[in-house]
Amino acid sequence: MSVYLERPEFEEKLLFRAFINDGMTIVYPHWHKEIELIYSIHGTVNIGVGDEIVHLSEGEIYFFASGEPHYFLASPNSERIVYQFDLSLFNEKQLKSVGDGSLIELFETGEKHSSKWSKSLVSDIKQLLQQLFEEYEKNNQGKKYALFSLLFQLITTFYRRLPQTQLEVKKGAKASTIKYKENLELLDRIFSYVENHYEESLTLEEVAKYSGFSSYYFTRFFKANTGMTFMRFLTEYRINQAKFILANEKVPMIEVAEKSGFASVKTFHHVFKEQVGVSPLKYQKTIIE
Repeated sequence: MSVYLERPEFEEKLLFRAFINDGMTIVYPHWHKEIELIYSIHGTVNIGVGDEIVHLSEGEIYFFASGEPHYFLASPNSERIVYQFDLSLFNEKQLKSVGDGSLIELFETGEKHSSKWSKSLVSDIKQLLQQLFEEYEKNNQGKKYALFSLLFQLITTFYRRLPQTQLEVKKGAKASTIKYKENLELLDRIFSYVENHYEESLTLEEVAKYSGFSSYYFTRFFKANTGMTFMRFLTEYRINQAKFILANEKVPMIEVAEKSGFASVKTFHHVFKEQVGVSPLKYQKTIIE
């Protein structure tokens, strides 16, 4: 089965999100650069990690390192809170001390299943996760400050108290991990290029050339690792930019179209309605009201 890249949609570039999934929400094999923590709040959650199935009992926690493939099987009568955050939140270049390992290493080498943590660590992490979810769900004053504070506490706690895994690395696992990381780095470069040029008349051939691929190989690589064609990704990216503008700026539709990378208002209107289900103006009215 193919393993696809997931790109979490974060709120206002916060680079953190938390949400609840019930046990019947099946998630196919995927990976992403963000760290993901799973907190089972009801029943048992069945998680696929590599060739193994992890049964996460009620009250237990499990996390995935950056680029680690995983999936979720049907888990009747269960609920889980999913936390995702980007490590760039922590400004590691400035904050890391000489004796600190990297954040990527922290999550790669740390014991991922809370069943192997101390009781005090489990208790403290659960409390932090509950506070994170509550703060994320509300819109209290200083919400972002509170979230950042809690996330920094989470990282500090893991640095100081998370046990290191004693499991041997399976034969071939290192090569597989390296391959995922190579793909991740390349996809990051592609995404960064799109972020800097989406307002222009961007073509698949141009991005393929930038990536060092032929158009044919680039098309196959992108689809295999993201689960969608490059042009679909570009369209969805532009639509998301348009949604943000419509929700936060009162400018003419021609300006919305230009700022989000569409060649004309007519094209913008047609694609937006086809993708979102309503016209840009109606979407804006719904958001503002």
